Amino acid sequence: QVQLVESGGALVQAGGSLRLSCAASGVTFISTYAMGWFRLAPGKEREFVAAITRGGEGFYYTDSVKGRFTISRDNAKNTLYLQMNSLKPEDTALYYCAATRSTLVGRPPASFFNNWGQGTQVTVSS
Repeated sequence: QVQLVESGGALVQAGGSLRLSCAASGVTFISTYAMGWFRLAPGKEREFVAAITRGGEGFYYTDSVKGRFTISRDNAKNTLYLQMNSLKPEDTALYYCAATRSTLVGRPPASFFNNWGQGTQVTVSS
């Protein structure tokens, strides 16, 4: 079972940038896991944000973040990243990191992942 710990969330003004990190432990090779980011905003359902294949060669994004967010991973450091630029107030949410040993093909539902972190809060002020 892999343990995931997110960090990097903060309060930022609209138009600003943040980089979220997700450190994985309890696994020898994080490269055997597809990984992703989801977010949960008040009054809304958990939403897929971005996902990346095991080797980092494939990426998927929800439409609202395309061109603004970039998912990446450093398997040598067992770390997943989410670079968020041009942040908007509607990006305000609790951001979760997720991992699975299943093969990622396309935008996954939350049920695709079976390992989750506790989340890191991102708040974007207008």
